[in-house]
Amino acid sequence: MKDKAGSYEALFSRVALKYKTLNPKPATEAEYKKLILEEYTFLKRPVILIGKEIFVGNSKKVVEAAKGAL
Repeated sequence: MKDKAGSYEALFSRVALKYKTLNPKPATEAEYKKLILEEYTFLKRPVILIGKEIFVGNSKKVVEAAKGAL
């Protein structure tokens, strides 16, 4: 997923309640990866894989793009 999304930061959810309590906030790809692997709530959802494309998140733009890829 990281390779398709481009970075762990692109897969990271900043709206997770646990993110708001983090101090310090993640700054490197290694920190984003570690947090996602330790706690599933840091993974932005949904993650939709269609063929070679990836759609991350639930914004209207992402959902419409995913629908268009179907």
